Amino acid sequence: MLSNMFHNAKAHIKGGRKYPQINGIITFKETKEGILVTAKINGLPQSKNHCTGNFFGLHIHEGIDCTGNLNDEFANAKTHLNLSNCPHPFHMGDLPPLIENNGYAYMSVLINKFKIKDILGRVVIIHDSPDDFTTQPSGNSGTKIACGRITK
Repeated sequence: MLSNMFHNAKAHIKGGRKYPQINGIITFKETKEGILVTAKINGLPQSKNHCTGNFFGLHIHEGIDCTGNLNDEFANAKTHLNLSNCPHPFHMGDLPPLIENNGYAYMSVLINKFKIKDILGRVVIIHDSPDDFTTQPSGNSGTKIACGRITK
């Protein structure tokens, strides 16, 4: 059973130019056992195959804002947060993928790779492809399609 929550943070997720309908919230709750990360995301691109849903990479990046340029609108998110120099998929910022269900995704996971103080001010990115958990340095998770800054 999880102990009492100590610190909290959140990121309001907003889609980019190609997917402006994406929105949601990711919360981070610090417990004695680790960080409880919960994502509730709407407006994800839906799978055309009725037998499957889409998978989307989800990572905490080292950047501090959701700005960019014409080629990469979230370029300033930079790369995965990896303060301990671990190989992918063991970066601090590596999170399980989101699984789309009729445009909606819900995910909750307990992680002990970081503390709230390590991620405050950083950004969370949703990618258009699933993380393959192998390719270095970022799992071949594709284009950044949504972003949110982590705040108290």
